[in-house]
Amino acid sequence: MKTKHLALTGLMAAGLCLLGPISLPIPVSPVPVSLGFFAVYLTVYILGMKMGSVSVLIYVLLGFVGVPVFTGFSGGIGKVLGPTGGYIIGYLFMAPIIGFFVDKWKTNYILIVLGMLLGTAVCYLFGTLWLAYQGGMSFSAALAAGVLPFVPADIVKLILAVLVGEPVRRRLWKAGILESGVGKESDRDAARTNVGSDSAAHGSDR
Repeated sequence: MKTKHLALTGLMAAGLCLLGPISLPIPVSPVPVSLGFFAVYLTVYILGMKMGSVSVLIYVLLGFVGVPVFTGFSGGIGKVLGPTGGYIIGYLFMAPIIGFFVDKWKTNYILIVLGMLLGTAVCYLFGTLWLAYQGGMSFSAALAAGVLPFVPADIVKLILAVLVGEPVRRRLWKAGILESGVGKESDRDAARTNVGSDSAAHGSDR
């Protein structure tokens, strides 16, 4: 990883640490509304799978060792093993899933959003299973308490992350800090077409 990539990865990890603790408790759920999902969406949308996943990993590790970067400015192993810890662990799986779609389909926003929804669903799964185990409740009860009230807000966060992240990553592409990859596929297709045309021409000579 180049120095500029390391710096950008660290910068986005710092952004996660700033946004992650901001939360708002709600009476209908033990899980607070937080900016954690938005921060992960934005980080991975801008950086892609490799750097985005590393940024999220740094964030989770900092919280794990006690830095107050989780919801409500909390941290430590107790938070990770607490009722909402499954969502924190879920970030580690959510990031590479979203990043894969971002890297694979850089400007196909429909597929990218589908990837973001898939990553979110996986994070929900981890969070719900752990909340059910810790709270001694059924899966459906944990889902109703820890996921369903937050789906509309998370969709809004997802859309905002795309709207905010798109101009940022395009500036980074333009500056040469990140590789866009846009156009490479069409260049390869053009090259294949040219090779095919040359082969057809040689075949007619024979």
